[in-house]
Amino acid sequence: MHLMSRVFTFYFLLFILTACNNSSKTSSTETENTMYPLNEPVYEKGTYGYDAGFIKKHVSNVIELQNNDAKVLLSANYQGRVFTSTANGDSGISFGWINYKLFDSAKKKQFNPVGGEERFWIGPEGGQYSIYFKHADSFNFAHWQVPALIDTVAYKVDQSDKTSATFSYNASITNYTGTTFDLSITRKISLLDKNVIAQKLNATIPDNIKTVAYESINQIKNTGSNAWKKDSGLLSIWLLGMFTPTEQTKVIIPFKPQKNARSFITDDYFGKIDSSRLTVKDSVLYFRCDGKSRGKLGLKPVVAKPFVCSYDFSKNVLTILIPEVHKDSLYVNSKWELQKQPFSGDVINSYNDGPLADGSQMGPFYEIESSSPAQQLKPDEVQEYHQTTIHLQGDYTTLKNLVQQLIQVNLDDVKNW
Repeated sequence: MHLMSRVFTFYFLLFILTACNNSSKTSSTETENTMYPLNEPVYEKGTYGYDAGFIKKHVSNVIELQNNDAKVLLSANYQGRVFTSTANGDSGISFGWINYKLFDSAKKKQFNPVGGEERFWIGPEGGQYSIYFKHADSFNFAHWQVPALIDTVAYKVDQSDKTSATFSYNASITNYTGTTFDLSITRKISLLDKNVIAQKLNATIPDNIKTVAYESINQIKNTGSNAWKKDSGLLSIWLLGMFTPTEQTKVIIPFKPQKNARSFITDDYFGKIDSSRLTVKDSVLYFRCDGKSRGKLGLKPVVAKPFVCSYDFSKNVLTILIPEVHKDSLYVNSKWELQKQPFSGDVINSYNDGPLADGSQMGPFYEIESSSPAQQLKPDEVQEYHQTTIHLQGDYTTLKNLVQQLIQVNLDDVKNW
């Protein structure tokens, strides 16, 4: 009996050890599967899948519009911002620039440049009617303050489905002169299908070209009891798109070839742009946007056309913006100074990021921007501004022919410049 007891004890202990070992293996496997879920695709940085996963991890109230491979990523927490888009599904190129490092830090007081390929802002930025500087403050970076209503506050989601989303927000803001504006903001983003894109461009989109496009309809309404008047300051709708630059990215802006057209193009916002980075011809300009040299340009409505594009020759991506241009309307002047002509501003701008004097840099990224006119709204009146953003990706020869058709520019000339 003593021997049988010892045998029994041996096998019992062996059973316990085996069970514990299996339990340990199961626990380890479960942990591994939790960290790396089975069949979960891993996307490379630069793809839409990577950026969508990053934004969904760090931001709530994210909305994704989708039509087959075309996707657009929005966030109510960031004023209905378009963070990024793709023409070729999750593994396709992510077209918007995202400031990853900013999401891991506390919110900044002056400005939170999280990125995004279309964000909603309000002008003017500088001047006596600025909403970014308090009365009597100097026009310098230390006093510059981006209003919370276009930086940190979340907008309400009024409607959303697979192809559109509408956001809204009610606010009050006071300009440098002391005029207070009570307003409501409404912003609708709609994903466009290939047929609508073709109609917008008045051109056929070949089958070998991947596309994604969206239209934003932006409104500001005077909800106060006083009319907005020119002599006390007006507001404009300002849309800014941040995109990822490459060594071979160039912005192309056609303009009206009229007499003295060059005088309506500003190229010295942050010091005059060098001729190696900007060339202005009789009806088109090329701007090198590689994220290596800080510079900004602008076009007045008298010469601007409702068309701006950029081309990335390394990835064969054509990006087109179709803003509104109203030649005879008032446009706010955003220069950081007391202005003699506060309503002689730009309708189209482009910015190339680069190192500051101390060597620091926000990006790299580049921007294409547009602004609405500034309207004298009576109580309950609404101003509406539309813009369409289109990305086309594919065969170089096909896209070259399309650009030639749209703006009579030979991409070979732009590439070789």
